[in-house]
Amino acid sequence: MENLKVALVYNQVEQSVLAAEKLKKLLVASGNVIDQENPDIVISIGGDGTLLSAFHLYIHRLDHVRFLGVHTGHLGFYTDWRDYELEELVETLCNNQEENVSYPLLDVVIRYRDGRADKHFFALNESTIKSLHRTMVADVYIKEELFERFRGDGVSIATPTGSTAYNKSIGGAVLHPSIEAIQLTEIASLNNRVFRTVGSPLVISKEDWLEIRLPQGGEHIVTVDQFSVQQADIASVYYRVAPDKIRFASYRHMDFWHRVREAFIGDLK
Repeated sequence: MENLKVALVYNQVEQSVLAAEKLKKLLVASGNVIDQENPDIVISIGGDGTLLSAFHLYIHRLDHVRFLGVHTGHLGFYTDWRDYELEELVETLCNNQEENVSYPLLDVVIRYRDGRADKHFFALNESTIKSLHRTMVADVYIKEELFERFRGDGVSIATPTGSTAYNKSIGGAVLHPSIEAIQLTEIASLNNRVFRTVGSPLVISKEDWLEIRLPQGGEHIVTVDQFSVQQADIASVYYRVAPDKIRFASYRHMDFWHRVREAFIGDLK
């Protein structure tokens, strides 16, 4: 196997910094190259937040890079290796054939009323919409058909991998990442004799799309993973399963349901 070009992204926790320094030495000693500009492999060292940062840092190279996570704290959903397994990680990188697993992403387009150009994003976990100062009112369209008028704190649209994050905390379902779909989950919706929504998470296939149309005059905040866009005059936010995917190096990719059990249930013995 040819030597790899590797980029390292890590947080500033001491344990992560030390792991990054050690990993650099091991990679170079094994004939690989540290290349932060045009890598073949991006290794994040920290937790899921660090992996999210790495994803957005190299989002323009999704067709060319694979990601791999080393966690230096609690078990994460995107991190397969521990910081005490670096020698084994490098040996595996050097000796194994290229394999990867792909996960769906969320395509996000923010549209404005005043003629400004649309803003386009990809999300690995989720995007949310909330009103800044009052109950949010929004029309939810599936394809071109009005599905419901939402009133409440906001809405979350998550990928399958993001379904275990904020989506789960607000009552959304956990989806296996092999399912190419996105999920709409309401945040504290108002449901009574006057106002009514479906009140349950909606799983939207890759053939469909969502548009959340917002009323004129409101000020809203739209989040995309850990980033936020706070502006007035947002006309709508459009969501679909993205045509691009994120690829993870699957040298030792942990089973998804094993991750879920470890994260939320723990040892059953």
